[in-house]
Amino acid sequence: MREKITKMNRTLFELETGILLFGVFCQLFAFLPEDKAGYSLGLWLGILIAMASAFHMWWSLDRALDLGESQAVKAMSAHNILRYCFITTALLLIAVWDSANPLSAFLGIMGLKASAYMHFITKKASNILYGEEILPPLLEEPADRQDR
Repeated sequence: MREKITKMNRTLFELETGILLFGVFCQLFAFLPEDKAGYSLGLWLGILIAMASAFHMWWSLDRALDLGESQAVKAMSAHNILRYCFITTALLLIAVWDSANPLSAFLGIMGLKASAYMHFITKKASNILYGEEILPPLLEEPADRQDR
């Protein structure tokens, strides 16, 4: 299992770990609403949507890096629109389905944003699994180059 996880992109692992931690934290408050099952179902559907969105974001960025600048901008814009349409459609289906709470699903989707803010926590988990990150030295531009 560890080999499979370490093949995953480290940043994606940290983002998805943060999404799961956010879901667990929000689940602690499942006793507050009257419809506990609907709250939990909506929350975890939102968490799954956030994790799928994080994977799609990583995948589309990885592909766009191989393209030229103008093609990369077009590809990323198309993938962003595709991702937003997927999220909107999923939220509409959850609202129509009426078994899960659409507001808790939206809360789960916001786990993507919360995970980005929890990076300092998930970085520690990543260091435990992957080991300390060793970054290459920064490239410095020569002092004689002038911007035009």
